[in-house]
Amino acid sequence: MLRPDYPIETERLTLRPFRESDLDDLYAYQSLPEVARFLYWEPRDREESRTFLKQKMSASTVEKEGDWLVLAAVWRETGDLVGEVNLQWRSREHRQGEIGYIFNPAFHGRGFATEAAEVVLRLGFEGLDLHRVCGRLDGRNSASARVLERLGMRREAHLVQNEMVKGEWSDEVVYAMLRHEWDARDRTS
Repeated sequence: MLRPDYPIETERLTLRPFRESDLDDLYAYQSLPEVARFLYWEPRDREESRTFLKQKMSASTVEKEGDWLVLAAVWRETGDLVGEVNLQWRSREHRQGEIGYIFNPAFHGRGFATEAAEVVLRLGFEGLDLHRVCGRLDGRNSASARVLERLGMRREAHLVQNEMVKGEWSDEVVYAMLRHEWDARDRTS
């Protein structure tokens, strides 16, 4: 089980559970075609964002296999919700997890995704005692690949045209890190 103490502070960000007051900022990026481009969903209207906000609000602890932890990433300097990071407990038996993130393009290029994703990696390895954490992405999403590489994750697989996404075949790339790699990375940081 994982019940983080909130808020979680990084150098520039506050990570916390989503709140009802986050709707405008969440909708601001969920409605953008460039955000939805490499995801399974289309740009969302305000009501769809409201529905997904309710789901996100209930994802502040991980109690069982399959649960997601979803955290709002707030830039402390401005108070802006800049994006979100998540961690899924994929397998209890195999001690596997998966991380993900979505950030508002208005805040891209500042290292926020890497800063926030490092926290969920730490929660996975040190909070859930995971053996392996992966990150999966559309093969065309080079910006997301760079985030995983900056975290020290290694590219493990490139699955060619393995899924039909939005009417076209899409490649999937998988990055991963093992606990001993995290521990070694942590000692050199």
